[in-house]
Amino acid sequence: MTAGALPNNLMGAGEPEMAARGSFWSQVVGQTLKRGGAQVGLAWILVLTFVAVLAPLLANTEPYFAKVDGRVSWPLIRHLSPTDVTLFVLAIAVVIASLLKRVSVIRRAVVVGIILVVTLVVTMIFVRPPATVDWQEFRDFSREGRVQYKLMAPLPYSANDYQRDDPSQLLQAPSWAHPLGTEINGGDVLSRMIHATRTALSIGLVSTSISVVIGVFVGGLMGYFVGRTDILGMRLIEIFEAIPVLFLLITFVAFFGRSLTMIMVIIGLTGWTDEARFIRAEFLRLRKQDFVYAAVASGLPLRSILFRHLLPNGISPILVTSSFGIASAILFESILSFLGLGPVDQPSWGQMLNQSLGVGGSFVWWIAMYPGLAIFLTVFAYNLLGEAIRDALDPKLQAVK
Repeated sequence: MTAGALPNNLMGAGEPEMAARGSFWSQVVGQTLKRGGAQVGLAWILVLTFVAVLAPLLANTEPYFAKVDGRVSWPLIRHLSPTDVTLFVLAIAVVIASLLKRVSVIRRAVVVGIILVVTLVVTMIFVRPPATVDWQEFRDFSREGRVQYKLMAPLPYSANDYQRDDPSQLLQAPSWAHPLGTEINGGDVLSRMIHATRTALSIGLVSTSISVVIGVFVGGLMGYFVGRTDILGMRLIEIFEAIPVLFLLITFVAFFGRSLTMIMVIIGLTGWTDEARFIRAEFLRLRKQDFVYAAVASGLPLRSILFRHLLPNGISPILVTSSFGIASAILFESILSFLGLGPVDQPSWGQMLNQSLGVGGSFVWWIAMYPGLAIFLTVFAYNLLGEAIRDALDPKLQAVK
């Protein structure tokens, strides 16, 4: 870092001792992971990530492979979507990159980003799953005795498999066949919860990424240039903070349809104000530092001064706001889906909660309990992680310790 291993708010009389103990970010990570709340929250998020990446392998009506009428086939692989393949490759790339300790974090991130882009392009061109799927076809083969052997997923039900060939499966209480019961339409609750994990994590990460990029850009310009730029930026922040996000989402969904991508973009475009305020405050503090004057005197371009010298020293508060922003985005999507305005073709925890009122107004406890608990635990986990990062970045708490 240009200003040294530590930001200015943590530099002082104890700097030699802190420098001896490691870099600033290694200390932040260490202090964060020492807190029990952060450990619990991070463990839950890792579990959700694991489930989201491997969702098609954990819950799928199609077998991994099977022998039908003497012919061996791989139905599950044939039905994988470009998103499935991309997530598999990305997860493997992230794991390998995390093991390369001698390579800088920036280079590892660049390599993972390149792999992601290449995989997206290749899968969009070559991965062509069937447009329509007959979920009961393989069960019919099994009943007719045409299947010699098969290897099924741990949960042999896909998220959109409503078991229309067996009406007795509609709205069944938890059992061995369906550990969390079935929905009104016959869908397996556990399978839909597993696949809904992707919806929750994707909307949180994508929308927060959009808001962080916008907030950092706008806040950086405000904090560095001040004057009219700062005044104009503050008025813009006040305008966006006055927008009722939930009502805006409902309006867009009513006019343009229920699209998960649109929900992500709207949440991201309206949720950047906190990031902009924090970056503005940090840049106002850092712009008068000697290392900034040295960068200006060296004739470095503006983008280098802002995003290579100032931003690394003022990015700390964004880590806190991002964790809370992810939790907020998940709540927004759950509310929309609960109101019946969420994505139609993708399972969602909020959408499942909407079905907890059964026929005739009866209350279906297993449809309400498990998705509601998943929403609560996920939002709570991100809040725990955000609070732990905030405490680890607070120099006053470190001084007390």
